[in-house]
Amino acid sequence: MTNNTFNQPQNIKKQQLDVLTTLQSELNDELNNILSYWINNAVDDVNGGFWGKIDNDNVITADAPKGSVLNARILWSFSAAYNQNPDEVYLQMANRAYDYIQTYFVDDEFGGVYWSVDYRGQKQDTKKQVYANAFVIYALSKYFIASGKESAKTEAVELYKLLVDKSYDIDKTGYFEAFTRDWQPIDDLRLSAKDANEKKTMNTHLHVLEGYSNLYRIWPDESLKKQIETIINNFFDHFIDAVNHHLVLFFEEDWTRKSDMVSFGHDIEATWLLLEAAEVIGNHELILKAREVCIAIAEVTIKGLDTDGGLWYEYEPEADHLIKEKHWWVQAEAMVGFYNAWQVSGDKKYLELAVANWAFIKNKILDKQNGEWFWGIKADGSIMPGEDKAGLWKCPYHNSRACLEIIKRINVSK
Repeated sequence: MTNNTFNQPQNIKKQQLDVLTTLQSELNDELNNILSYWINNAVDDVNGGFWGKIDNDNVITADAPKGSVLNARILWSFSAAYNQNPDEVYLQMANRAYDYIQTYFVDDEFGGVYWSVDYRGQKQDTKKQVYANAFVIYALSKYFIASGKESAKTEAVELYKLLVDKSYDIDKTGYFEAFTRDWQPIDDLRLSAKDANEKKTMNTHLHVLEGYSNLYRIWPDESLKKQIETIINNFFDHFIDAVNHHLVLFFEEDWTRKSDMVSFGHDIEATWLLLEAAEVIGNHELILKAREVCIAIAEVTIKGLDTDGGLWYEYEPEADHLIKEKHWWVQAEAMVGFYNAWQVSGDKKYLELAVANWAFIKNKILDKQNGEWFWGIKADGSIMPGEDKAGLWKCPYHNSRACLEIIKRINVSK
């Protein structure tokens, strides 16, 4: 399999090497900070697994529900960290997440994983959200590499086959968004209250793609490869607007567009995930196209940057309204996406944007008092109130992954 993402630009100057050395050192430190926070604060020794909610002041809500997405992301994060730095504590955390998912989230009767359980592990929201199931595939694939447990690989493959069987649109391609517990049609397809209630979404397809790509690393099956190719082409044909290069977020079943909202974080996240997927399966034609596309998307993402290096959340074109919030995950993806754009193009401005974004994260997003990253800040620089440090959505995945990804890429340049 090819791995062109890690081909560094030619003739890297000494000044750039110095920047990379500093960046790698700082991200190593930050990765340790993130993982230590979750080790020290997130473990639920009372009910098992991990706490469902921790606020900005590290106050635990002991009876908060526990989400499959959070637990899958914890499993992925500590598995990935262990694979890069085999600290036994990381593997212990991954084992804990794996055991909890298997015991409480896996539906032994109908297959797949529940959206959420209560704080004691009892079934709560039993719908089958394809997004959550894709994250479990993603996590199990990484966990198999860390643990060597054949059961994890087997479960990932079975879950992939289940998604293809139950949620793949044979006629129009793409994946339907959500189902009831027994995989029947459901009225409310949304991941969250802010989402449009549509049958196909960019967000779910992006994370199905990363789940499948990581599964292919441990199970290079031909049918899986074809699924990955189809999803990549779904992005080229539907999700990426051919005119403005932003991602289209919501669609009807027949790929009729249902949204013009711009999500800067998803735009820049897709740049490097699309290229990675094409490289994992070794499809040269898709690699070349993804390299072109990732630069085009990175360019329009620059419009969402503030002067302080932070990336704004969303933009509503019809109302000409910029949502002036800077969320933690958007910054993490911006750092990786712009770094990737530098690797692909050799244009130093993208490296400078990645470094400037990291400077913004250090200045505004890191919680230097209580640990981890704030959910986000508002336009006036104040912390967004009432948000989580840990919750159904807040997790160690985006920020630890950004650290791991760039550390790995810098290693190759030296």
